[in-house]
Amino acid sequence: MDQKEILNFCLERGILLDKEVLALLSEATDFDSARLMIERIKERTHQKIITKSLFVESMKQFTPILADDKRVGFEKLRIRLGLELEISKEYSNAEEVSSGSIESNGVTISSFLTNSSKKVEVEDFTGYFRSRFFKMKSILQSQPNLKNLISINKISGDRQGFSIICIVSEKRVTKNGNILLDVEDLTGSMRVLINQNKPQIYKKAEEITLDSVIGITGSGNKEILFANDLFFPDSFIAEKKKSPVEEYALFISDIQYGSKLFFKDSFNKFIDYLNGKVPNTPEASKIKYLFIVGDIVAGIGIYPDQEKDLEVNDLELQFKQIAELLGQIRKDITIIISPGNHDCVRLMEPQPILDRKFAEPLYSMKNIMLATNPCYVKIGEKKGFSGIDVLIYHGFSYPFYADNIPSLIQGDAMNYPDKIMAYLLKNRHLAPTHGSNQHFPLADDVFVINKVPDIFVSGHTHKCAVSFYNNTLLISGASWEDLTENQAKMGNKPDFCKVPIYNLKTGGVKILDFEN
Repeated sequence: MDQKEILNFCLERGILLDKEVLALLSEATDFDSARLMIERIKERTHQKIITKSLFVESMKQFTPILADDKRVGFEKLRIRLGLELEISKEYSNAEEVSSGSIESNGVTISSFLTNSSKKVEVEDFTGYFRSRFFKMKSILQSQPNLKNLISINKISGDRQGFSIICIVSEKRVTKNGNILLDVEDLTGSMRVLINQNKPQIYKKAEEITLDSVIGITGSGNKEILFANDLFFPDSFIAEKKKSPVEEYALFISDIQYGSKLFFKDSFNKFIDYLNGKVPNTPEASKIKYLFIVGDIVAGIGIYPDQEKDLEVNDLELQFKQIAELLGQIRKDITIIISPGNHDCVRLMEPQPILDRKFAEPLYSMKNIMLATNPCYVKIGEKKGFSGIDVLIYHGFSYPFYADNIPSLIQGDAMNYPDKIMAYLLKNRHLAPTHGSNQHFPLADDVFVINKVPDIFVSGHTHKCAVSFYNNTLLISGASWEDLTENQAKMGNKPDFCKVPIYNLKTGGVKILDFEN
């Protein structure tokens, strides 16, 4: 097929096509197939530049089309994309996982829906990590410095200047002070040595966590690679989005309703603010979105002797009364609620939406939208504006990284959780190390940060933080519960009743304080 046909089609629609994607389409598909895929990628991603990594990832979403369509063009494309697409096809119809979107009040939530009734087997973990590897590989392949990429099984003799993409299975420091990694891809395994005499690379290597996927350049043979540089998948947004309309989004977490130490007066003051009853707050009328990122209630039996800290010792009553509080908020504010470890859903992540058995009053409120943990939420989408993409994750994995990554240990990261969030964006994964959270091994690793969000918001640490990482706004929520004896034992230093407010038009953010 003539490449000019594709280029003219893209030019008419304001689309730029990576030269590798252009070559792939022109060699492997007919024009109608190419046009269909380009249109679907633009509709799905709202991107005007289609890179190779974006193309491959999008193709995985179209696996059923590629499998069922008998046209020669699609069949050739399946062959050219090879194993990556076949692996995606193998698991695309797995009963235990699906993803879905719900849209209401101008808000779109992309949740991960799971059925945990399936017995977990070793093969499930194999599929889970294979999914992670392929997703990360697709991201890392766009790194311009990873030249002469090769699979581990194709390394022969002593080679100079090659690169691998691998998952880290073990990490240790040798008696000479060097860092030694055991790494693998789908074709084999090998060792990687990072010499302490290369301080810049060594510092990067100290930040590597187990089970993460990284890129490495160097020289060596099939037994050992002497690293010259290391590359994390990393995340970057070229430009911050700004809405044409002035609207505001607020972010809170860890309400812990039902606790004796719940700041009821402060929360009522917050509700008054939302309803425009606080003087000199003209922006309140333009608030359109309220995010509640986990631990909406205190729960029951979450930690030893919790009963003595509870004012409401009945889970259904906790949800009923917090629903009554949230019901006082004016109805043109859309409230997005995702669960946390206190909300009596399963601890294994991804966590489903709040259990209707307990949270029925929330289900009946028209301005409340329930989401999973983690999930993506799009707000502010309008004609000519693609909206703001918000990644929600409560943050159960955060203490592991705060306690194990040197820079986060030195940076007192549990009191500065945005440092942990930046670290995970750098790794493009919400919980890269197996054991940093309890997870259900889905065929698709939903913790991979496929799409770099405009806003990344978390809770769990009870610390309020706002910062930017490569143009992604990082927000961590404070607590609405005073310091408990259990938290004090763990050395927590929480913030109370602080609320970040984000202006979709200017991109500005500030912190409101409702602590009495």
